[in-house]
Amino acid sequence: MALTDDEVQKLEQKAEAIRETIITMLVAAGSGHTAGPLGTADIFAAFYFYILKHDPANPDWDERDRLILSNGHIVPVRYAAMAHAGYFPVEECLTLRKFGSRLQGHPERLRLPGLETTSGPLGEGLSQAAGIAYALRMDGKKNQVYVVMGDGEQDEGQVWEAAMWAGKERLANLTAVIDRNNIQIDGYTEDVMPLESLRAKYEAFNWHVLEANGHDLRAFVAAVEEAKAIYEKPVVIIAHTIPGKGVPEIEFDYHWHGKPPTKEEGKRFLKELRTLGGKLPHEYA
Repeated sequence: MALTDDEVQKLEQKAEAIRETIITMLVAAGSGHTAGPLGTADIFAAFYFYILKHDPANPDWDERDRLILSNGHIVPVRYAAMAHAGYFPVEECLTLRKFGSRLQGHPERLRLPGLETTSGPLGEGLSQAAGIAYALRMDGKKNQVYVVMGDGEQDEGQVWEAAMWAGKERLANLTAVIDRNNIQIDGYTEDVMPLESLRAKYEAFNWHVLEANGHDLRAFVAAVEEAKAIYEKPVVIIAHTIPGKGVPEIEFDYHWHGKPPTKEEGKRFLKELRTLGGKLPHEYA
């Protein structure tokens, strides 16, 4: 079912709130990643406020869908989305990366209810998600398993081992989302290690491939709904996003992959976000 105008507006407002929280928590931490979290705010708003079957009051609910975050360095976006969804108080986001905090710089499953895995080393998430999907299928469960990966992460060999195995096992309850923002810590992906044709590579491993604008909530949700209708193979959604989305002065700049804003930059970035009022300043076909 397509999103209504009212549903789109509400999700855009959630994404805006998530972006503001990301900037606030990064300034408070004084360290962390900026570009990826801002670029995936729409995707995580869609997951936590529309797509996922989950219960913040009962994070271990057996019937929940599983959401695996493979590129753990973008976890501020997940923390912000979880906080706004009611898993913990939004104010706790200010403890990001502090000693003793539940909100570590990379997610730790045993610290925070609602996290499915601990992630940090890149390339592991697809293997974890495939194993979970396989186990759920063995148990006759209908839960959906989603995994978010970075595009630079596709450089890791383990990703392709997992892709080959998931395709072989026809894990139709598994949907991968690649944040295709074209940057990684050392530069642009096509300069560091060219990925194209990413679609053809996954198709060669027996995956159904979809592409969507990761900032178009209708398009992204429609892609996830289509993925649910594919019953003979796993699905990967290549979600085209803009790194640093919502703060025009840092958009597309790979230097912001792993750099937090200063206090003054944070004030300016928040002002830019609020000036935009949640509207998308760029079109990305």
